[in-house]
Amino acid sequence: MAKARQDDSSSDTAQRRLQMADIARLAGVSTATVSRALNNSPLVNAETRGRILELAASLKYSINIGAQNLRLKQNRSISVLIPFDRKSHQNLTDPFLLAMLGSLADALTEQGFDMLFSRIPVDELGAAAAAPFDSGRVVGIILVGQWGRHEELNELAARKVPIVVWGAQLPRQLYCCIGSDNVSGGTLATEHLLAQGRRRIAFVGDIDLPEPAQRYRGHCEALARHGIAVDPRLQVSSPFLPRGGREAVETLQARGVDYDAVFACSDLLAMTAIDSLRGHGRRVPDDVAVVGYDDIDQSAYFHPRLTTIRQPIGAAGRAMVTALLAMIDGAPAASAQLPTELVVRASAGEHDHNG
Repeated sequence: MAKARQDDSSSDTAQRRLQMADIARLAGVSTATVSRALNNSPLVNAETRGRILELAASLKYSINIGAQNLRLKQNRSISVLIPFDRKSHQNLTDPFLLAMLGSLADALTEQGFDMLFSRIPVDELGAAAAAPFDSGRVVGIILVGQWGRHEELNELAARKVPIVVWGAQLPRQLYCCIGSDNVSGGTLATEHLLAQGRRRIAFVGDIDLPEPAQRYRGHCEALARHGIAVDPRLQVSSPFLPRGGREAVETLQARGVDYDAVFACSDLLAMTAIDSLRGHGRRVPDDVAVVGYDDIDQSAYFHPRLTTIRQPIGAAGRAMVTALLAMIDGAPAASAQLPTELVVRASAGEHDHNG
């Protein structure tokens, strides 16, 4: 049996050498240059490295150092990546990101793994996400957010990079994705506001991103069930930034559109929207009811206390780590949707609405 494993290992090594030679020939460089590029060496210029990585992805090349190191118990590190958009640069102080990071750290510690945390620009996500694995620094990758890079993430999965992503379930998804049920979350929020007698519900969130887009879908489906037409003037694409809620309210004011409720795609957006509504002399919830998303700790202490959609952040960290470790061990890891839950508080609570 030991002999068979040894033969398999030498066969894998020979196959990788063959693929590396193919990449070198197609790229017009030496195999040493290919090796350096795959290990993210600064000795290879960015253009050449990019060309080599594209060829490697197309040939489904995988160094697979990670699994080898894990078998030898030499590496117990997992890469946790939170991308950022160069234009908006969402801060790590965002309460949802901090909560998710804490959840992952707890789950990895329970399993005896270390966390290598990095922030990477969204436009470099494909190559930068794989670099710690390809170089052997980590045995797997957890990525928080898809950021519209669905195809690049599929390419990583196709070349057998062990990666688990927090995000939305999308068509033709090759990578393992753990996320909350965003459509249901959007439906719960809107159904609750409709039950409060609200009929002009503003939606605040960047629908170009997968998760807010699904929340908006749930929102629109709830409106349709109640025979209410979707008014595009009530949809404001705001980034997940503190200023997003304030800018959304200013946009709605500038449009001169009437609204009696706001459904925001994060608690932070909801809180800054409430602050801006106060500045315009509008009372929450009397004049405008507000529902957030995430149920961060601060939402229970904000004034008024925030009605929100709870994402199971603690369960999320455990689910992602469990899926990734199964994948590293060679077992299949299925994508999963975690349930969302409506938490009713004062910002859109049980009260009579006469507007």
